[in-house]
Amino acid sequence: MHFFVFFTVWILILSSGYAYIGWRVIPGANFQGRQKLIAWLVVGVLLLFPQVPFAMLINRKEAVWVDLWFWVGYMSLGLLAMIILTFAMRDLTFLLMRLVGKVERVISRKPDEVDVGRRRFLLHSTNLGLMAASGLLSGYGLYEAQGPATIEDIPIPLPHLPQAFDGFRIVQFTDLHVGPTIKRAFVERVTRQVMDLKPDLIAFTGDLVDGSVSRLRDDVAPLQEMSAPHGKFFITGNHEYYSGANPWIEHADKLGFTVLLNSHTLVSRDRQNIVLAGVTDYSAGGFVPEQATNPAKTFDGAPRDAVRVLLAHQPRSVYEAEKFGFDVQLSGHTHGGQFFPWNYLATLNQPYISGLHKRGNRYVYVNRGTGYWGPPLRLGIPSEITVVTLKRG
Repeated sequence: MHFFVFFTVWILILSSGYAYIGWRVIPGANFQGRQKLIAWLVVGVLLLFPQVPFAMLINRKEAVWVDLWFWVGYMSLGLLAMIILTFAMRDLTFLLMRLVGKVERVISRKPDEVDVGRRRFLLHSTNLGLMAASGLLSGYGLYEAQGPATIEDIPIPLPHLPQAFDGFRIVQFTDLHVGPTIKRAFVERVTRQVMDLKPDLIAFTGDLVDGSVSRLRDDVAPLQEMSAPHGKFFITGNHEYYSGANPWIEHADKLGFTVLLNSHTLVSRDRQNIVLAGVTDYSAGGFVPEQATNPAKTFDGAPRDAVRVLLAHQPRSVYEAEKFGFDVQLSGHTHGGQFFPWNYLATLNQPYISGLHKRGNRYVYVNRGTGYWGPPLRLGIPSEITVVTLKRG
């Protein structure tokens, strides 16, 4: 039922987007008769492009040609987003100019003069210019998405941090989304970046893959090379459950990760300890009931006076987790929005989208994502690997 509602809303939104583009482009081009019909048929075909990858994803179809379809579908979706954005900004500007002109004519009592031919020419010429600009934006967004992650240094002061952990470096990466458009070379670069940071502990906070273990085993293999003196840890994101959570949990273990499924462990340094805990994804119970997110179980038996660091894929896990006490929550999931205006839409169901936030005497940090999902675009919201440094203070 939830999927049916999501798919219906998705189709309505996408159809509205393509209809808007057709409405603005086709009349401006002054197509007539059969030309206009063919133009609308082209719009309809373009609408189908993004649906093909999603249909394959739902039916778990995996092959090289499927990956190519994902590239076509996702790039067309990204280009659509850029065209809608630039067209909407242009149309809002035209609307404001028209309103100002109407007010001026009312004040001066001049009659309205509408030059239909000039208006159509202006619309058509700006359409061509904006579509070209959208193509350039999409190309730059692809370049940004495929490039190396930005390193964010985040010091977090904790008054009761044990002396032995002053300066302790947790390197967090998240939302890698290895799959149709992110492959082994990307993972190798991320592995090198993480290891160059000389972490004390490595934390992966969910959404490793979009696909099966059998299909992506070789692509994620470089992660086995990651290591840190105090271990590397893995929690599930929602995409693990789309891709088969249990096989991926087993494979994460083979890659050398300690998997935290509503559980915690003590991290020891010079006979002093902090608690590292991990909850399953917020939506896990809808896929694997026995893995439903459970902060109470996660912290059961954890020392009450120890510093507690919680790994939680979705920032909204904070609402339930704060009832059981933690000092720092590290999350991902949002990708920081990836590109405008999705960074604003992402706020609809998450309390935080990116960066460090103080919540009473607790901290929540949201990583913008090390990979990307959907359209291979990042504009003004770069991918990220985070160095969280715990400080006494």
